[in-house]
Formats: sequence, structure tokens, C-alpha cells
Amino acid sequence: MSEILDYLPLLLEGAWLTLQITAGAAVLGLVCAFASGLAAVSGSRTARAVSMVYVEFFRGTSALVQLFWLFFALPLVGIRFEPIAAGIVALGLNIGSYGSEVVRGAIKAIPKTQYEATVALNMSAYRRMRSVILPQAVVSMLPPFGNLLIELLKGTSLVSIISISDLTFSAQILRSGGSDTLTVFLVVLVMYFLMAYALTLGMRALERRGAASIGRGKIPIQRDVAKLPEPV
Repeated sequence: MSEILDYLPLLLEGAWLTLQITAGAAVLGLVCAFASGLAAVSGSRTARAVSMVYVEFFRGTSALVQLFWLFFALPLVGIRFEPIAAGIVALGLNIGSYGSEVVRGAIKAIPKTQYEATVALNMSAYRRMRSVILPQAVVSMLPPFGNLLIELLKGTSLVSIISISDLTFSAQILRSGGSDTLTVFLVVLVMYFLMAYALTLGMRALERRGAASIGRGKIPIQRDVAKLPEPV
């Protein structure tokens, strides 16, 4: 027990950095996911092509290689990233490519009758997406987004390769310093689990809140449709 207490300060410091990288990459990934996902269902062929290239490239290549490319290859052409920035950008772009397909699939899953109702109400494409489609689609996005967030948390262990003192790197330092490997990595396993479980609980709370909002009829289209006159 005393050994574990000795390990904790360094491991907690590493865990805090892991959470920071997870948060930064999650924000970037969310922006990329929505931008690419909306582009994939837009009427512009150029936007759809750009989205497809982004998704296929980042899903089809290794996240580790992407990280190496950002941190080691780009400096050769004069573009440099700080280690933490490189980790956030690499992981954010990678997870965003998977999130893009979640966004695209959720939007495509909205019943056709919802689109038809917005056309009948003479809504613009922007208002249709903002007020009707996305509020419903976001609810169905939450479970897969939760899974991606957990994958992102676990994927942060890759940044230890470029000497970022995250949780995994801190464990390696303790191991190389002669600490008991079994104990160190057992504590690390528990810490990763606790962080992942906390994220899971948070996402489940969001899912319940989103589902409840749909159940209470907070989608504007549902009120608007009720005002449509009966067919003659």
C-alpha cells in the first residue's frame, strides 16, 4: 500500500495531462465530425468530395503514423508543433473522421416525413437543419459518440511515444526507475478504468436528457406540423 501511495503523485499528474489531451482532442474531433458529416450530406459535390477524402484518409491510416507525421515529418518542411499540440491535433483529426460517419448516419436516419414536413412549412435549408433535423439526430449520435470518447481516452496512450508525460509515460518512468512493474501497471489500469467509467456515466446522463427532451416534444417541427391544415 505504501508503494502505491508513493506512485500516486506522478501517476495523478500524468492522468491530469491525459484528461487535458482527451478534452482538447474531443473538442477538435467534434468540430471535424460535424463539419465533415454535414458536408457529406450537403448538396455540394465539392463539399462531399472533401469530406470523403478526409474520412477515408484518416480512417485508413494509423493514428500512430499520423502522430509521427505531425511531430517528426512536418518540422522537415518548417511546420512545428509542440508535443501536446501534436497529440491533440493527431488524435482529434483521427477521431473526427470516425465521428463524421456517425453524424452522417444519424442525419440520414431521420424519417423522410420530417423533411417533407419542413418543405411543406417552407423552411430554408439552414432552418430545417438547425431546428428540425439536428435536434433529433444529435440524440441518436450520443451513444456512438460516447464510444468514440472512450476510444479517444485510451488512444491518448500513443502520445507517450513522443515523450509527453501522460499516464502511460509516467508509468514507464516508474518502471524504468525500478518500481514494481506489476503494481505500477495495475494502478494505471484502474485509473484508466475510472476515467473511462466517469466518461461513460456522463454520456449516459446526456443520453437520458436528450431522450427526455424528444419525449416531451421539444422538437419545433412537431409543434409546427400540428398547425398544418387538414387536407381538403
